[in-house]
Amino acid sequence: MTDTPARLLNLLSLLQTPREWPGSELAERLQVSPRTIRRDIDRLRDLGYPVEATRGAVGGYRLVAGAAMPPLLLDDEEAVAIAVGLRAGAGHAIEGVDEASVRALAKLEQVLPSRLRHRVSTLQNATIPLTRGDGATVDPHTLTAIAATVTGRERLRFGYRSGDGTETKRQVEPYRLVSTGRRWYLVAYDIGREDWRTFRVDRVSEPFPTGARFAPRELPTGGNAAEFLSQRMRTHRNLPELPLDVSFEAPVEFVASRLPGYLGAPEPTGPDSCRLRTLAHDSLEWIAVRLALVDCEFTVHSPQPLTDYLTDLGARLTRAASA
Repeated sequence: MTDTPARLLNLLSLLQTPREWPGSELAERLQVSPRTIRRDIDRLRDLGYPVEATRGAVGGYRLVAGAAMPPLLLDDEEAVAIAVGLRAGAGHAIEGVDEASVRALAKLEQVLPSRLRHRVSTLQNATIPLTRGDGATVDPHTLTAIAATVTGRERLRFGYRSGDGTETKRQVEPYRLVSTGRRWYLVAYDIGREDWRTFRVDRVSEPFPTGARFAPRELPTGGNAAEFLSQRMRTHRNLPELPLDVSFEAPVEFVASRLPGYLGAPEPTGPDSCRLRTLAHDSLEWIAVRLALVDCEFTVHSPQPLTDYLTDLGARLTRAASA
């Protein structure tokens, strides 16, 4: 194989399998000399791929974790599996599938060959997902279209259906996508209304990137889209501002990975404990469920209404289990 770029891609594809490759076996696979393999390994290292070499009779080369994430090569089955997983999560606002995941999905679907796009769509259409909450679902294509305009700082046009069923046409400067664990929201500057707005993505239809670029405006909350969404939700739903103070008997990393971002970040109080002090703008019922889903021991210091609700909820669950 004399085509160096093609050979490097084939070498990288082999090294990304979880095993160690003897240099002689790589040379035989790629039909080149062991010296060429050594030169190609050096080229991959120069490109940022952390290739580790071991000496000895059973030594060889393998790709290890490095300081940065290098580009990956995926075969057809891997690409389909990742795309299906990301689309399923994005479509139902599953906790942990945030804007970064949607951007990854947008990049992947942009380069998927048509035959693989068809496989992804066929598999997803034949699968009935387990939804939760109010069952609001989002078309993954809508999410990826929005994510692309957020990343590219490109104005977006779409149809929007409000809570009372009113249909309008909007043109916005998209700022961020935010997942609350129940729904996806778009935070954007509405050009027609000359003000910042939030849009439920499951109510967005026919998103169309206009191609017009824009310089990002400053969000009123200092760039924190999750905080801006929380303020809007509190205003629209007339929810009280709850000073939330909760201790968790688990490492801060564990707790932070299981709490929705808009609730804020807990602070460590020890190697296996942390505490969350924040202002919550949601219902007592939803906050109670979110705390329970962290799946560790916790203590609510305030507010008292939340403590009372958890007491009643615990008693109700105990009665249900006893029955």
